[in-house]
Amino acid sequence: MNGKSKKIAANALLFAGILALTIVAVFHGEDLNAVRSAIRGCDSRWLLPALGCVIVFIGCEAVILRLLLRSEGQRLGLGRCWLVSSVGFFFSAVTPSAGGGQPMQVYFLRKERVPVAVSAVTLMAVTLTYKLVLVVTGLYLAVFRLDFLRDHFGAMRTLYWIGLALTGGCVALLMILIFHPRLARTLADRTLDLLERLRILRRRSDRRERLLQSMDRYHETAAYFKSHMGLMALVQAVTFAQRFALFTVPWLVCRAMGLTGVRWQDAAGLQAAIAVAADMLPLPGGLGITEGLFLTAFEPVFGELILPAMVLSRGTDFYCRLFISAAFTLAAALILGKHRKREEAS
Repeated sequence: MNGKSKKIAANALLFAGILALTIVAVFHGEDLNAVRSAIRGCDSRWLLPALGCVIVFIGCEAVILRLLLRSEGQRLGLGRCWLVSSVGFFFSAVTPSAGGGQPMQVYFLRKERVPVAVSAVTLMAVTLTYKLVLVVTGLYLAVFRLDFLRDHFGAMRTLYWIGLALTGGCVALLMILIFHPRLARTLADRTLDLLERLRILRRRSDRRERLLQSMDRYHETAAYFKSHMGLMALVQAVTFAQRFALFTVPWLVCRAMGLTGVRWQDAAGLQAAIAVAADMLPLPGGLGITEGLFLTAFEPVFGELILPAMVLSRGTDFYCRLFISAAFTLAAALILGKHRKREEAS
């Protein structure tokens, strides 16, 4: 077994292990018959739109990829962009800190003859706009809905502040890398020098050169952003729609369970706060912590129905998305790059 296969196997075992622990922790001592009964009693007319929100979520990224790639002269069809989008969601869900999604997208885009430099800039733009939605939403909740967060998160709101700080720091770092490459180079050079002086890293002349060379792509990203400001504004708007489509799922579950008095902005706000808290944690798919936060934050909303509500909501916005993206990832492996090989052969 080579190194890549070992890494895939390790990630799969980690995901399976955390999933098993999550299931045991959530359902231990619970009346499973009551949970099944509550789920069967739901109005499926509201659950179908919840599944539709997952489709919209994946589809929005496919649209974003197509828009960005076309602006770089890469005419990839919407169907193939859907496959690449699914690849990203699947590998992000099953790897710690969502670290496997974009490298696999770069790999599949290469099979479609998209240069690595183009895919790197494209995916950097996707990452920035994706996380920026969380930062903007998180700051809005922190400023205008602080009492709301305190009432629903209780002692677990500390995770919210940590998540907001980490995500905000990530966005700030990306902004510096993209829009202030000279400052980024200076910071990187001084950080590397400090790590070497503290003997955390061994002093190597080639490491500094490789680090500075790798930052050239951020300069290319900055040039792209500045020359496509209108397109980036459109991409950001689509990203807001994408993320809030998924944040809508708990409100649809409320309606399916007959809870008609819950406002959309409250249910979506709570789900957004959970996403802020769990986004940067080094857990595949936010397993465990997302379920725990849901049970805490939504308990005042669902009351005794909180466990079946969590099963429906999390089952739709994560596990259905995981299975759908897994199926299309398999399709991507079978489809992407095949027509290019036929063209080369002919």
